[in-house]
Amino acid sequence: QVQLVESGGGLVQPGGSLRLSCAASGSFSSIGAMGWYRQAPGKQRELVAAIASGGTTNYADSVKGRCTISRDNAKIVVDLQMNSLKPEDTAVYYCKFMGVRTFARTSDYWGRGTQVTVSS
Repeated sequence: QVQLVESGGGLVQPGGSLRLSCAASGSFSSIGAMGWYRQAPGKQRELVAAIASGGTTNYADSVKGRCTISRDNAKIVVDLQMNSLKPEDTAVYYCKFMGVRTFARTSDYWGRGTQVTVSS
């Protein structure tokens, strides 16, 4: 069973920074892309940033220039550095590992989420 655990969320003032981290545990042979999504109250879950296995990155327009996604393939960790945070960044942030190959199948996995609140 593959499990993802996020950490690093919390309360931060506008203009502040947070670093989210997501670590995987379990038995698997390879992982494809990794990503961070967020869901604000009353809104659909949306992509924040993703990073392919080769390192290519993709960002939502709303966070370009403020966020940086990175991955450590040895530690099986994906991080999201968020700077210049705005109140509209408030949401539950979820990590997602895509194309995770286990003995039985290839699947996508989600973490349980970590709350980010940007408020003064």
